[in-house]
Amino acid sequence: MGFPPTYPTYPTKQQFIAYLESYARNFDIQPRFNETVSRAEYDQMLGLWFVTSVGLKGAVTRYVSRWLVVATGENAEAVVPEIDGMEEFGRPIRHTSLYKSGEEFRGKKVLVVGCGNSGMEVCLDLCNHNATPSLVVRDTVHVLPREMLGRSTFGLSMWLLKWFPMRLVDRFLLLVSWIMLGDTTRFGLDRPTLGPLELKNLYGKTPVLDVGTLAKIKSGDIKISQSIKQLKHHTVEFVNGKVEHFDAIILATGYKSNVPSWLKEGKMFSEKDGFPRRPFPNGWKGDCGLYAVGFTKRGLLGASMDAKRIAEDIERCIQDEAKQSILPQP
Repeated sequence: MGFPPTYPTYPTKQQFIAYLESYARNFDIQPRFNETVSRAEYDQMLGLWFVTSVGLKGAVTRYVSRWLVVATGENAEAVVPEIDGMEEFGRPIRHTSLYKSGEEFRGKKVLVVGCGNSGMEVCLDLCNHNATPSLVVRDTVHVLPREMLGRSTFGLSMWLLKWFPMRLVDRFLLLVSWIMLGDTTRFGLDRPTLGPLELKNLYGKTPVLDVGTLAKIKSGDIKISQSIKQLKHHTVEFVNGKVEHFDAIILATGYKSNVPSWLKEGKMFSEKDGFPRRPFPNGWKGDCGLYAVGFTKRGLLGASMDAKRIAEDIERCIQDEAKQSILPQP
């Protein structure tokens, strides 16, 4: 049972943009940019969806459609936690959605909140620009090498899952990670009880793929900090009582669905988290021609599964309506 000859790799940003542009040209899709949907609601009398959007200069556009596909995704809006004393800090507090480069923080002491892939990569970028980052780790986290046995960890995992159960693959990933990276607990990065793939499958929490950050943590160039208790003028007080001065704070605290803020519908989507109420794989279809793509917590694979089901369902509706239109009238 040898390894397959190739594994999937991640495309560059430029390659992904080129793919989207060629896709739009091929299918004559004309995207409307610089518009924000402010409201979408279904008219029971007319049997149509009415969607209102607002442009950059305040121009309002109204769209009318038979079907509505919600594809704004799991990460539509930045999550900004409420921290006591944020207004008193007196230094830049910025979410990673607005982060451009560590060049802006050269020579600065920066606190990064959040130990996911974004937080880890921001810390590394700050180090590369001679900043001094500290990383707030508030939860357990799986850190895996980006490559294992000369192959991408993601590609290797997907291939192994074809042959072995998830828990066995998780044990393999953790064993290789321990051999390659060592015991991450020693550096303040405790691992969750569940394995990385099982955690992703159940809760959508993605493991961190190390791109060099762990080496900087081991060397002390990146310091691990506990949770924040409160902010004061130019300083941060942590839950262990320690107080430190920082020149800036970067919030790598993730994103969330913003569907409840604009979709006026109370059945398909939860008001609490903006996800379909029905669990995977049944959350793609609602009532009155309402659909959802990309809320499965299973990345592009889940979005692809949703898209195919929706396309087939709409095609079936069109065909059924066409048959009804040609039936002889009584």
